[in-house]
Amino acid sequence: MDLVSKYQGVVGRVFGNDNSSSNDDSYVERLLDRISNGQLADDRRSAMAELQSVVAESHAAQLAFGAMGFPVLLSVLKEERDDVEMIRGAIETLVSAVSPTQHPKLSKNEVQPALMNSDLLSREVENISLLLSLLSEEDFYIRYYTLQLLTALLTNSPTRLQEAILTIPRGITRLVDMLMDREVIRNEALLLLTYLTREAEEIQKILVFEGAFEKIFSIIIEEGGSEGGVVVQDCLELLNNLLRNNTSNQVLLRETIGFDPVVSILKLRGTTYKFTQQKTINLLSVLDTITLLINADLQTDPGRDSNGLANRTVLVQKKVLDHLLMLGVESQWAPVALRCMALRCIADLVINHPKNRDVLASKVLGEDPQVEPALNSILRIILRTSSTQEFLAADYVLQNFCEKNPDGQTMLVSNLNPQSSSKIRSPFEEDVDVPFGSMLLHGLTLSESDGDLEICCRAASVLSHLLKDNIQCKEKVLQVELEAPTPSLGGMEPLMHRMVKYLALVSSMKSKDGKASASGSVYIHPIILKLLIIWLFDCPRAVQCFLDSHPHVTYLLELMSDQTATVCVRGLAAVLLGECIAYNKTIDNGKNAFSIVDAVSQKIGLTSYFSKFDEMQNSLLFTSAKPALTRKPLSRSNAASMSEIENVEEDDTTDHNSDDFSMLAMVFDSQFVDFVKRLDAKIREQIVEIYSHPKTQVAVVPAELEQKSEESDKEYIQRLKRFVEKQCLEIQDLLSRNATLAEDLARTGGNDSSQVERKVSAGSERVQVETLRRDLHETSQRLETLKAEKSRIEAEASMYQSAASKMESDLKSLSDAYNSLEEVNFQLEREVKALKSGGSVSVDVEAIKAEAKEEAQRESEAELNDLLVCLGQEQSKVEKLSARLSELGVDAVKLLDSIGEDMGLDEDDDDDEEED
Repeated sequence: MDLVSKYQGVVGRVFGNDNSSSNDDSYVERLLDRISNGQLADDRRSAMAELQSVVAESHAAQLAFGAMGFPVLLSVLKEERDDVEMIRGAIETLVSAVSPTQHPKLSKNEVQPALMNSDLLSREVENISLLLSLLSEEDFYIRYYTLQLLTALLTNSPTRLQEAILTIPRGITRLVDMLMDREVIRNEALLLLTYLTREAEEIQKILVFEGAFEKIFSIIIEEGGSEGGVVVQDCLELLNNLLRNNTSNQVLLRETIGFDPVVSILKLRGTTYKFTQQKTINLLSVLDTITLLINADLQTDPGRDSNGLANRTVLVQKKVLDHLLMLGVESQWAPVALRCMALRCIADLVINHPKNRDVLASKVLGEDPQVEPALNSILRIILRTSSTQEFLAADYVLQNFCEKNPDGQTMLVSNLNPQSSSKIRSPFEEDVDVPFGSMLLHGLTLSESDGDLEICCRAASVLSHLLKDNIQCKEKVLQVELEAPTPSLGGMEPLMHRMVKYLALVSSMKSKDGKASASGSVYIHPIILKLLIIWLFDCPRAVQCFLDSHPHVTYLLELMSDQTATVCVRGLAAVLLGECIAYNKTIDNGKNAFSIVDAVSQKIGLTSYFSKFDEMQNSLLFTSAKPALTRKPLSRSNAASMSEIENVEEDDTTDHNSDDFSMLAMVFDSQFVDFVKRLDAKIREQIVEIYSHPKTQVAVVPAELEQKSEESDKEYIQRLKRFVEKQCLEIQDLLSRNATLAEDLARTGGNDSSQVERKVSAGSERVQVETLRRDLHETSQRLETLKAEKSRIEAEASMYQSAASKMESDLKSLSDAYNSLEEVNFQLEREVKALKSGGSVSVDVEAIKAEAKEEAQRESEAELNDLLVCLGQEQSKVEKLSARLSELGVDAVKLLDSIGEDMGLDEDDDDDEEED
């Protein structure tokens, strides 16, 4: 009884002593005493039956049982395995103890006995191991109630039970084996495994290893596929639990069993126009399976979509698109929820997958001769459906088809041409021969005559997908012209101008109190503005077309100031006007970027203008933006409500506010929100650039700057120079102040984007940099002039050096001639001496010698005089050169010394060569 005391102590501290002294407590205590201490087997079995009955019906009895009953019944399960009736009664009593009674709903402050009892029973792993061992019993009811007990415990304490089962050897295997048991037990085991595999990756892997895929599909086939009952729903939910966020299980399914069993469930059999609630739920479940396979890596690792890409490829190869198009497009009698989910699957199959996009583009629906491309049929759904959810799903298909698909966009835009009058007057949903572009253009202009902008709004959403990131398509659609509504008013009207006209028409539809007078006007404004923003983005020709009508800018300024408009509408109008600044390449006055900035500054002020961006980005739609068409996993609890969406379009009491919010959420999805944030930074940067570098205009010279009659040209030039310098200083100061002002305005509103602050913070510094750049340019020019002058002087010095070298050479020649003359004279003297000694000739040697010396002296003096004259001339040049070199900072003495040293080295080299 120590275990009993332990449980009594736990519950006693929770409930106090009043409950233990109640009649129910004493009655439960007596029954437990009879079970544990009774001598007769029949009496003990009778007490077990009474205990089960009272615990199932009484809230107080459940509390009392939790205080003292678990040790007694667990002891029975351990020690009396041969008594089938006692084991069965004990299990059934435990099921009653952990299941809610029919007692009125308890308040939050009251004790929940079923939860408390579940916690007590699942606290010990040994208890769970004991229950799993009962699954091997031969008695049907023991296995059945054991599975019910485990399911109840899993419902109340999922984490604890999952951990316990993982620690028990072959625990999962025993549960999987129950899938091959009798039908009732199989269904209970299936439900238990469904609960057990939610967010338990380890258990999911073990189940797959134990052959869960084969068993699941075997049960589905046995039950008749989508035509089956709730068992098929449980099988598909278990399958989805095994595949959700588990790449390894998905790869194993694809490479072993394959996707054929999944695709086969989508096949419609018999009378396809009959969709019961259970059949709808089963089809929704298998579509959920396909969605998990398609978006595999997008949920776990968006940067690596290899597994999801492979799944998409294989599914399309298995002809899944045919079944999805049948459910989502052709079976218009199918429930709305089913059609919407099939369309979403089609969209997820083609996104970023060129081959799947081509397959979808080639699909045709209907029977001859009434056949049309599948994309045309999807566009027809967009334009004609009365269900907002179906429009969103069909629009999502075209959005994903056009994403990073310039060829597909070009194909759909290629036939965007007005049809003949007969075609326009006929209902477009009845003519399957109308091309995609013509049908879309018909939808864009249909509201002009009907006075309903809903269809135009939907067509505008489609057109925005066709134009996104595609300059060629944008420019082609700019060429589309429409006939003026009133022929007397003029010629053709560009399609863009018609869209702006519809914007103004939406504003006029509002009542005097500022509320929308027509359903849908809440989101028509944002959708058309989104189209224009995507159209003008990075497309100067589109900007020019928009500005060709001057009232367009005025209308946007008024829309930004309209207090009855929503924060997002005013913000989108500011973004659209900002694009007219950022991507404006025109030079016409009144249309260029400078004129737009001036208009904004004068009409609403730049501070107010930038505040529109900040208000929009702080709105709920921006801060809570999510990827398009996100949804919760389909389970048994929400499947019934999902299937009941089919009655939405017939229900006149439908909440239009939820539809409006869904439409706005489609406009402001996470992708568009990020795009607007980047565009915001670009617009702020461009406005700062305009303030820092205003447009150049032709200056008119004032009369006082004309040259005066008594003023010389030199004085006039000096006066103009002083005036220009003064004007430059004033302009630099003005530019600096403008840049600082633009920087402050761009930061207004507390935008926390550091990138924007970095881009606009250099406004004033840019002006200083420009000034320094001009100073550097002037200095560089002066330096180049000095370098040229230096080069010229160095050339002159080199020329003078050459002249000096030539004079040096002449002096050397003269010296050589003089030496030669001395040698001749010496030779003559020797001959004279020889003659004297020989006495054979009587010659006046002294006279000859004197005459020769006199002749040589005359020749030397003449040459020396010429040399001195030349040296004098060269000396004057050298003095002038030395003075010029001194002005340039060159030491002339050192230069001459270096020249002399070089010459000396040359002479030494010559002497060495002569000696050699």
